[in-house]
Amino acid sequence: MLFTALNYKLLGLGILMVIVGFTIMRIENEVYGFISLYVSPVVILAGYIVVIVAILKKDHKVEESPTSPST
Repeated sequence: MLFTALNYKLLGLGILMVIVGFTIMRIENEVYGFISLYVSPVVILAGYIVVIVAILKKDHKVEESPTSPST
């Protein structure tokens, strides 16, 4: 498989963080509010970073396989 269970969990967490960030931005509904300007963009950016890490993370246990036959 391309991804492991950890990759899928991180991907789900990142997507959830992005959705929560946009939701709390919409709930406040003010252009110059503290949550809309400072908290929500940080949560959204962290969500995107988690998604990127989930896509790029490789499991080293899966990659270990014998490359040359033993004699």
